[in-house]
Amino acid sequence: MHQKISPELITPQCSKDLAQLIHHLRVPSFLSVLEEFLATQCNFDTILILTYKKSFKPIILHPKDPAEHSPTLRSYINQAYVLDPLFNALQDNLTQGLCRLADIAPDSFERTEYYQSCYRNFDLVDETNLIIPLDNNTTCAIALGRKSNLGSITRAELNRLKNIFPVIESLIHQFWLAQAQEFVKFEKSDGPIKQALKTFASGVLTQREQEILGLILQGHSSKSIADILSISVGTVKVHRKNIHSRLNTSTQSEIFTLFLNHLNTFDTP
Repeated sequence: MHQKISPELITPQCSKDLAQLIHHLRVPSFLSVLEEFLATQCNFDTILILTYKKSFKPIILHPKDPAEHSPTLRSYINQAYVLDPLFNALQDNLTQGLCRLADIAPDSFERTEYYQSCYRNFDLVDETNLIIPLDNNTTCAIALGRKSNLGSITRAELNRLKNIFPVIESLIHQFWLAQAQEFVKFEKSDGPIKQALKTFASGVLTQREQEILGLILQGHSSKSIADILSISVGTVKVHRKNIHSRLNTSTQSEIFTLFLNHLNTFDTP
């Protein structure tokens, strides 16, 4: 039995737009045309297309011109991504599909120093991600950001993106097969970054305290940490108190500053 096709996918204009997208599949302009096509399905203020690979730093596929990369975006790519909800969800094996950042972010994400000092500078009130697994542990993420003038994404827009997702997924796969070599040369190992995460406050904190510290930096509340680690909230609070005592800090901002200073000692050109 053939699956019924949504009428939204077979309008004459949509057919023309898809044909134009397919026409550019094997040329560098594909991602720019993809941006134009997605704009017919969903309103957004910003678009960022990246690849994430478990042993490498993220690579920006679009926009490709470095002049379009803000200082905040460069900071994200170089270091801050390790605390980003999407990056950590992918490390936890987030599979393909559509997801809003609000649905995968830890419960205290907006109170983290990463949010206050980095993510908030993107000036987004909503972010929707199309997650597409590629090859060799590589995942493509298309992040569609909305600022306050647009507000949160609507249910109708989400449904259109869900309907068109299988087509976008197939086209991204074909694009990657044809053009992956144009981007892999930009890969830089994130081994030093991961090593920094493992060694931050080592010798000062216990292994459990380091684990809890990582979750705190990502934006998990005491209750969320307790649920993840299957311990009591009271135990988490004791660990948090000990962490501040051992690091001689009193706020998460101070811990974040120590973490960034530690990252800088592992940074690679």
